[in-house]
Amino acid sequence: MYPFFRLIKTIVLSRKEKLTYLSQDSMTFRCRPWDIDIFMEMNNGRMITLFDLGRFSLISKCGLLPVLLKNKWAVVVAGSSIMYRKRIRMFDKVTMYTRVVGIDKKWVYLEQSMWVKGKPCCSMTIRTAVTCKSGLVATEEVIEAFGNGAEILPPEEWLSNWIENEEGRCWPPHVEQ
Repeated sequence: MYPFFRLIKTIVLSRKEKLTYLSQDSMTFRCRPWDIDIFMEMNNGRMITLFDLGRFSLISKCGLLPVLLKNKWAVVVAGSSIMYRKRIRMFDKVTMYTRVVGIDKKWVYLEQSMWVKGKPCCSMTIRTAVTCKSGLVATEEVIEAFGNGAEILPPEEWLSNWIENEEGRCWPPHVEQ
């Protein structure tokens, strides 16, 4: 089940802090029994779901949430790559970081990570977009509606490499039936 109570808590708590869209956001939470798998560690699918909360936190803290609601826009994930390095065990205190690492005409790229006791556990690179009923909203239009002096942010080299690799990836793969 989607963590609706955590989402509400995230949005309420995020109203207390203001950030720019280029700030790194952080939030903390505990790995709960409903987050774990049969190996008594946080389920990899749950990690991806909890990364949603980090994005909502940043969206709310930088003032984009009212813009999205006013324009009836939504934020969607269009691609991601995740690396796992260390287990997150039940009741571990997790710190999640979220930051924008690139913006082009179509996409906003984020880097998110989860840490336990100062050690990185997993990291996700994600491509997002703002959508409306007619499709994708150009980032320039979002920036204009946002009105906080936001600008295109060229990707760092590692991110450019990821973007290039994603563009060359065949999708969907051909499957013999």
